Amino acid sequence: MSKFLIEVPHEADVVACAHAIKVLLATGSHFLTNADFGCHDGVHKAWIVVDVDSKDEARGILPPVYRAQATIVELCRFDLDEIENLIKRHEGG
Repeated sequence: MSKFLIEVPHEADVVACAHAIKVLLATGSHFLTNADFGCHDGVHKAWIVVDVDSKDEARGILPPVYRAQATIVELCRFDLDEIENLIKRHEGG
């Protein structure tokens, strides 16, 4: 399983914000009811982090109305040893 960040933009007016929030909450999905929104800071997007098998599965969590404009990013973590080895391999060291 992989971790994905789902970013869902919406229009920047009060009604659009309220509608986006309502649509996500009304799904009853644990993923969507725990979305974080940036509206109060002028960033009209919702962010959801999910552990699923693929980008397609992550996109499928969203209501159809938001799937096309959503950005799905696979997240990863690195440790210091891994990065040091990567640098050595690519610097020829």
